Formats: sequence, C-alpha cells, structure tokens
Amino acid sequence: MDFGGGRYNMGMNIKAYNGKDKATVLQLFQLNTPKYFSIKEKHDYVYFLNHFTENYFVVECAGTVVGCGGFNIAEDGVTAKISWDIIHPDYHGKGIGTALTKYRIELIKKNPEIKFISVRTSQLVYPFYERFGLEIEEIIQDYWDIGFDMYKLSNTVECVKH
Repeated sequence: MDFGGGRYNMGMNIKAYNGKDKATVLQLFQLNTPKYFSIKEKHDYVYFLNHFTENYFVVECAGTVVGCGGFNIAEDGVTAKISWDIIHPDYHGKGIGTALTKYRIELIKKNPEIKFISVRTSQLVYPFYERFGLEIEEIIQDYWDIGFDMYKLSNTVECVKH
C-alpha cells in the first residue's frame, strides 16, 4: 500500500475532504442510519463537518466517494482522536475502512507530539479498532441513543498497529 500518494488496490484513492464532499458524506451517514448511527447523531456530524475537517478524508473507488473518516488532536495536544468513520454499506468488508484507518495512523505517527490514539465508537464496531491494538477503556450504555452504547478505546502510539 502506498500511503504517500493515497492510492490503493481496487482503484481506491484517499484524499482530503473538502466542502464539495459534504452532500455525499451526509448521504453515507444516512445509508448507515439506523444500523450504525442514531439519527440523533446527525446534528453532531453536521457540526463536525462545518468546523473540524482539517484532518478529514474521503475514500474514492473508481471516482465515487465510498467512505470517509478523520482524526482530530485533543485539547491535551498529545492525543489523536479517530473520528466519524463511515463506509458505504455496499463496501463494508472490502478493506476500505482498514485502508483508511491505516492511512490515518501513519499520518498520526508522523507527529512526534502525539503520544496516544483514541476512538469512541459503538458496540457494533469496537472489534474493528481492537485489530489495530486499541483497547477498551470505557463503556457507557445508551450513550448516543437507546441501543447505541459508547465504547472508548485507546492506546499509546507505539502500541497501535498499522
């Protein structure tokens, strides 16, 4: 995999998000609601898209956006928080999320100030992040909505695999 150019197998390309992608990523959110996201989270996602996309990316396959995800640096300045991973349902299980997560971990590891990587996700997805060496730190039942528990996972940068 070539992280430098952002090109992957299957004609996959990872590039920086821009405002022109907003309608498409909101459609991806909708396609994953209510299975992976509560409709109550849409407001938070729109707010994120309007204010925190400096490290947000889209994944294209054959020129079509099929996924997105990013990371933000926490206020502590030493923690990178993986955020808002969304993959088109037709592309689940095809390596898109894995490639995007590896891409971001590589970028995070290039910043010597970052000591920890964390993610908040649901009971449906936390095993995906465990594959990268993130460990469960906290679980809050019905955090985002009834039936949408919050699993916070984290680890030191050195222990996170890519």
